[in-house]
Amino acid sequence: MKPKNGLKGELTIPADKSISHRAVMFSSLAKGSCIIRNFSSGADCRSTLNLFKKLGVDINVTEEKTLTVKSDGMLKSSDIPLYCGNSGTTMRLVSGILAGSNNEYILTGDESLSKRPMKRIIEPLKLMGAKIYSDNGCAPLKIIGTELHGIEYSSPLASAQVKSCILLAGMNADGKTVYKEPYLSRNHTELMLKYMGADIKAKDNVISISKSDLTAKDIDIAGDISSAAFFIAAGLIVPNSDIIIKNTGINPTRTGILDVVKRMGGSLELMNKVEKSGEVVADIHVNYTDNLKACTIEGADIPRLIDELPVIAILASQAEGETVVKDAQDLRNKESDRIKCLVCELSKIGIDIEEREDGFIVKGKTKIRGGAELNSYNDHRLGMSFYVAGLLADNELGIEGYEWTKISFPEFDEMMNNLQ
Repeated sequence: MKPKNGLKGELTIPADKSISHRAVMFSSLAKGSCIIRNFSSGADCRSTLNLFKKLGVDINVTEEKTLTVKSDGMLKSSDIPLYCGNSGTTMRLVSGILAGSNNEYILTGDESLSKRPMKRIIEPLKLMGAKIYSDNGCAPLKIIGTELHGIEYSSPLASAQVKSCILLAGMNADGKTVYKEPYLSRNHTELMLKYMGADIKAKDNVISISKSDLTAKDIDIAGDISSAAFFIAAGLIVPNSDIIIKNTGINPTRTGILDVVKRMGGSLELMNKVEKSGEVVADIHVNYTDNLKACTIEGADIPRLIDELPVIAILASQAEGETVVKDAQDLRNKESDRIKCLVCELSKIGIDIEEREDGFIVKGKTKIRGGAELNSYNDHRLGMSFYVAGLLADNELGIEGYEWTKISFPEFDEMMNNLQ
């Protein structure tokens, strides 16, 4: 239900999941020791951490959210399957790492991950000479490590996970690997590999990499803008709100939501910009905005805000006019079919939303009805988006499967409550 006095205060957003995954993976491939500060406490990143421990890497928590990683740059064999939990990032990136090894591995995941498409990495890896086998394009994956060779690959979709998988395989392959994507997806892999000394070059949406050894370096992880998105949206649409979100990563490949907010006329300001371990961070100041305007979100926008689209639908419900989202068909391949599920559930609370094959259309402004029971479909981003919708409802909303929000953002409830 509506907070009586709006949402007010400052919060420091938790660590970026994408960067946390990569920090553990790349430090495990580097010879030497390093310190990783502000590591994500989410379940997905713990899946990555535990997997690399099973591969023989010495990883210890020295204090809250701080890891020390010691490695000789070599990963050990594993007689038992490597469990990736619910994390598509873990499974897809690790596949690229292990494909060029000298060992055999099996990667498994939970029920949800086992339904997600893996052909998108299997096909280019096989072009590099990889021996990788699946259950009809899904997990479990069996990988028989072998010598790889570089390729030139044009991806049909802009996916940071696919790109990272192929670049990591290319780092252990003979010759040069060149990867081209239709739009530039998030580039945390490129930035961190360059920071750690890889032979990698990037120009626009074309990236090349050659066989490289990584140098162990300390890594400070920025706050996750995908997590900040829920507070950005809430601050814009809950009357009387005034929020400062500190230490948030503003990598240009991730700031699509900030651009959308500007197009909608939202009150948002970036303050105190600094660089940390190759990534730019800032504090984000958000105020309630009564006169938001609809916009179209498409094409190159999509890879820069793919995870934020569910909460953007809530934002759009409070904007004047029709907000159109298209070219986002990959939303159907997330933890749930986010297009179908979003339309089904938001319709229950009075939001005028229409399903399209590659996105949706939201007509604002809408008065959000309470008293409904929404199904999150065990999808953490849907659960948190419905929570934001509930802040405008005239009665309480129930959210089935809300506990799945702990996967990506265990601190979410406490932070929202502190602002109220």
